[in-house]
Amino acid sequence: MGDTFHYLHNLFRQLGLNSSSEAIDQFIENHSPLESSILLAEANFWTINQSDFLKEELLKDADWVESIDLLNIELRKSFH
Repeated sequence: MGDTFHYLHNLFRQLGLNSSSEAIDQFIENHSPLESSILLAEANFWTINQSDFLKEELLKDADWVESIDLLNIELRKSFH
């Protein structure tokens, strides 16, 4: 894995999602808590392209992994 850490707003931009802090918070709140039995990339709220990107980046252990892991952690928390 490289030295570059892509913050969540960069990950959201890469996924084609609104990358404002408010939009990220709303996304996480809307989709939390994600059940532990569901892999992040297989959650039903991703498009096929978004899911494929997440899977590929995790398999490659690419620079995006830290941001993907952070999003995964945030989505497992309960906000309700």
